Amino acid sequence: MEIPDIRYAKSGEVAIAYQVIGDGPVDIVLHRSFPTLENDPEFRRWFINQMRYGASPGAALTVQRMAMDVDVRDVLPAIRVPTLILHERDVREHAAYIADRIPDATRRELSGENASLWLAEGAAEEIEQFINKAWGEPEPDTVLATVLFTDIVGSTARAAEIGDARWRELLARHHALVRRELDRFRGNEIDTAGDGFFASFDGPARAIRCACAIAECVSDLGLEVRAGLHTGECELMDGKVGGIAVHVGARVSKEAGPGEVLVSSTVKDLVAGSGIGFRERGVATLKGVPGEWRLYAVEPA
Repeated sequence: MEIPDIRYAKSGEVAIAYQVIGDGPVDIVLHRSFPTLENDPEFRRWFINQMRYGASPGAALTVQRMAMDVDVRDVLPAIRVPTLILHERDVREHAAYIADRIPDATRRELSGENASLWLAEGAAEEIEQFINKAWGEPEPDTVLATVLFTDIVGSTARAAEIGDARWRELLARHHALVRRELDRFRGNEIDTAGDGFFASFDGPARAIRCACAIAECVSDLGLEVRAGLHTGECELMDGKVGGIAVHVGARVSKEAGPGEVLVSSTVKDLVAGSGIGFRERGVATLKGVPGEWRLYAVEPA
């Protein structure tokens, strides 16, 4: 029979394959990924058990849907570690696209009929050579972080309205609330300038929830804040983070409206499956940052 190309199988098809209902789905996957072993009884038994016990149909379907929702294109240029891309002949264009966008990436096309990396000819040798070459390279003094910027909307007008003394008191209460939420969501306060905060997080989902919590709690003071987030490779300097990713986060916050939490497409893609909802805000040109950036507003929980 003619075997369909399942490289771009729909979630439902993959879930059916994991259920191992009959021989058909199993034969399709075996023929596509392991053509040299598809008729080997021992390998076939191992493969069926791996498919059956590796994940439930529901889990397989969830993973597939998450994978289809994630767009990593904006993240690729932020990768700053030695990267090896191994691929088979049929996905050469996709591999070349990824390699062109990851700085100094190494791409190697594997030979042989088996598509799976487990059995591809030369995979182990390529990995060993890559590791030996990269082993002596110094670790970059960078970290992948999510940066958060907040500031009070209309602060100058509010200060003029209530006077300096009451404004200082209000600002102190605002700072206390922001720091409480940073502690709660394990954020790292980097800097405070006037009525604005700059913080970093090691997880984008917690950073988003912290920003939303800040926007909600300061409203009890009669204040509105705008917040912006971006995730990227940040330089470490005296315990603080810097670099282009920080500049992007600051510019994203300037695009936010009163009470709004705005994120870059990088942040949105990284939290796929977290349950956080977004509303598209279109494409923006960020001052001093090359290219166009697609922005998303966080939907209230």
